[in-house]
Amino acid sequence: MDIPEYFPDILLTAVMVISTLVLILRFWQDLIIAIAAALMMLSLGGLFLSLQIKVRNLETNVITRERMLRSNLEEISTHMTAEYDKTTAHLEDLVTELSKRVYK
Repeated sequence: MDIPEYFPDILLTAVMVISTLVLILRFWQDLIIAIAAALMMLSLGGLFLSLQIKVRNLETNVITRERMLRSNLEEISTHMTAEYDKTTAHLEDLVTELSKRVYK
């Protein structure tokens, strides 16, 4: 996991936790509720980070599979071209041989 890529999300999660903590402390002045709300916001931020990591992993998997498919299609294309050339060469040889027999 590259920390610089996720730095904005980590920063926003910290801001969310701190603002929740300040908001709860300001309104009710109860430390237990403030800590519970901060933990709830922290878990919500962690959930968002986890979701983003999974989406990025899916993106990389899709890109990797697309590259593999493209490579396989190119390989199949070259193989089919070689088979086509081989078949046309064989047919040309047969036609040449038949035309020699006819002219004799």
